[in-house]
Amino acid sequence: MSSIRFTAQARRGVAALALAAGLAAGVAGCGGGGDDDKKPETTASAPQKDGSAPSPQESQSDEIQAELKGASGLVLQITTAERDSGGFVTVNGTLKNDAAKPVTVPAALQGDETEVMAHGRSLGGATLVDSKEKKRYYVLRDTDGRPLTTTGFQMLKAGEAVAVFMQFPSPPESTTDVTLQLPTFSSATIKISG
Repeated sequence: MSSIRFTAQARRGVAALALAAGLAAGVAGCGGGGDDDKKPETTASAPQKDGSAPSPQESQSDEIQAELKGASGLVLQITTAERDSGGFVTVNGTLKNDAAKPVTVPAALQGDETEVMAHGRSLGGATLVDSKEKKRYYVLRDTDGRPLTTTGFQMLKAGEAVAVFMQFPSPPESTTDVTLQLPTFSSATIKISG
């Protein structure tokens, strides 16, 4: 079993995810109580050993900030883009199939970097463009090259939707509007909060 060394930013995401999972299990198991004044950070989801499978917790807001349209009826709806004090931005949303038949998720979404492609289907090809600072930000990777984004999906059934996330280095605090780009999809401007 190979070990994964995470960056300091990814470790904070893992700690936040573990804290949130522990608190959720405690509430479900005993009906509440305990440290009610603690509020876990839920904006960062870190990859597991073999990538991060989609989960409903990754996209909890119903308000759609932007919608990117892809081929064959695929739609990426962005709900949040939150800046973390650790120096990264987590973008959350939903990837759904609006077509009347199953759609294979394009391999192009993972980008063309060999290191990322080795870890299977993902949204590793996504970028944030800061036109104000004239910079492009790529999805973060751990030390083994795994992208810090939702992975492990191959096909979506008709009408199916999965929660997704992507983590990027944070643009300067003065930048609040960035353009999200994903291969084979239209691009859209999203607003960073936090």
